[in-house]
Amino acid sequence: QMQLVESGGGLVQAGGSLRLSCEASGRIFGAYAMGWFRQAPGKEREFVAAITWSGAYYADSVKGRFTVSRDNTKNTFDLQMNSLKPEDTAVYYCAARYSSGNYGSVDEYPYWGQGTQVTVSS
Repeated sequence: QMQLVESGGGLVQAGGSLRLSCEASGRIFGAYAMGWFRQAPGKEREFVAAITWSGAYYADSVKGRFTVSRDNTKNTFDLQMNSLKPEDTAVYYCAARYSSGNYGSVDEYPYWGQGTQVTVSS
């Protein structure tokens, strides 16, 4: 079992930066993937970024602006978000999985945080 808790959301102006952090209660050392997803009002939850055994991966919409990282010693993984846009406004969720597979699939992650709101004003 793993419990995840996000922090770091908030309100920021367009062009600004935020850093989200996800703290895991269990060890993340053996986890195949740690992911970030987001859900805007009226939309489905979508993949943002993931860090796996083989590297980091990003949705096209955030590539070059967001950076995902993990610290196995602290059991945390972060999402640095730069050059934020109003369309980045959403509730952001961290997620984790031990099994390999499609790192971008919402359905394949069994462990989720409660979500943190990110609002980008224009």
